Amino acid sequence: MSAGTGSPPPRVLADVFARTRVHDGALVLGAALFTALLAQVAIAVPGSPVPITGQTLAVVLTAAALGPVRGMAGQLAYVLLGAVGLPFYSKGASGWAQVLGPTGGYLVGFIPAAFLMGLAARHGFDRVAWKAVPLFLAGQLVILAIGVSWLRVAVPLDLATALHKGFLPFLPGGLLKATIAGLWMPLAWRLIRPREPGIPQP
Repeated sequence: MSAGTGSPPPRVLADVFARTRVHDGALVLGAALFTALLAQVAIAVPGSPVPITGQTLAVVLTAAALGPVRGMAGQLAYVLLGAVGLPFYSKGASGWAQVLGPTGGYLVGFIPAAFLMGLAARHGFDRVAWKAVPLFLAGQLVILAIGVSWLRVAVPLDLATALHKGFLPFLPGGLLKATIAGLWMPLAWRLIRPREPGIPQP
């Protein structure tokens, strides 16, 4: 994909490497496995059924790298593989009860958040930190908004209690994860530019 061939430059990182449907499938599965791995990084929040995990970092990173369709497919695969019994969720949990329970909204929220993050990455928002950090923070907020809405119905809780248990404690971690992802993605783009001369500078 060089400027001399007339081929368009890749719009997300995965376009540099994915040449066939097999590659696409491998990337989708890799996104699911990476999310499962970071799900095991879990910190309990006192008084809340929702732990702080590394999952949302995996969601925004894989979505930005893979684009909207593959990124969303990766998170859908993650949710379904955990639901059918693989120990993919936080602390090795699995099963449909996890998806339908109080924390299920956060899992379901991964899917639209991945699509939105991937769509924004297709337009280059992941290539410079000053755009990437707010983008990934928005992704964290999408997940939290869906999750806390689900939590409020599943438990049930009034709005103030739901926000206290399922939203506010996760904002500092969300900002940290957005910053990590927002610094990493521009670095990843810089690392691949020497081998892909057709990629424009941001």
